[in-house]
Amino acid sequence: MGCRREALRCAAALAGALALPPLGHAAAPAGDGSTAVERWLREGGVVIAFRHALAPGTFDPPEFRLGDCGTQRNLNDEGRAQARRIGQWFSSRGLKPARVRSSPWCRCVDTARLAFGDPEVWPALGSPRGTPAQEVAQSLPALRQALAAARSRRGSFEAWVTHMFVLSDLTGEGSSSGEGLVLRAEAGGAIKVLARLAIT
Repeated sequence: MGCRREALRCAAALAGALALPPLGHAAAPAGDGSTAVERWLREGGVVIAFRHALAPGTFDPPEFRLGDCGTQRNLNDEGRAQARRIGQWFSSRGLKPARVRSSPWCRCVDTARLAFGDPEVWPALGSPRGTPAQEVAQSLPALRQALAAARSRRGSFEAWVTHMFVLSDLTGEGSSSGEGLVLRAEAGGAIKVLARLAIT
């Protein structure tokens, strides 16, 4: 009986070793949602909307000016590295957005640029904080309209980089720094979160 148990333990250990990824290739973190995300992006008709990568702090300084990165809360070294890892995740799978759009805030533009290359700056993705109330009122309908238009483009997807507040207003759900939400506009107009990509 003891020999049999030992043989079973050895077989289990061998099976575990064979399941390990090849040396030099990092396994995706457990629960990062990458398999479902890849499937939805290849199918297309969706947008993957990211909260900008790590930028320590909560709000912009009191002297904040939209056109001056020196007055804003910006990505730190860890945030820039996180943005590059997002780009690596896409390039390693041969996934390329048909369009890349970003909030005008520097931390969003920098996230998009480091991950995908120069983005199209789109004020509708801007943070409600620091944006005139009239523009904020127009932003959500514009985002919903863009998602509805994206739904018809099968086989392609867009990548957006925005803020926690924007994603929360759009989906009713929270998000972490650098997290991507795969969004699809439903027939009735609701915005559905199909999957999440968490690259830390």
